[in-house]
Amino acid sequence: MSPKTKPLSQLNEEAIHLLTQEFGVADTARFLRQFTTGTGDYTKERRERLEDASLDEVLEKVRERRDE
Repeated sequence: MSPKTKPLSQLNEEAIHLLTQEFGVADTARFLRQFTTGTGDYTKERRERLEDASLDEVLEKVRERRDE
């Protein structure tokens, strides 16, 4: 006798429902985010964005964000 398996879509739906019940929406989202790879080329985009920025300008932006 082989075990019955649920369709993956149903399994995912039930798992997300259980996680949300136990952890809440925000923590479930945080948990699931760690398994996504994202898109794009972060290194290339970062280089393009910071290409003309001096170290002092970058540090100033970091300080501004900390103060927000």
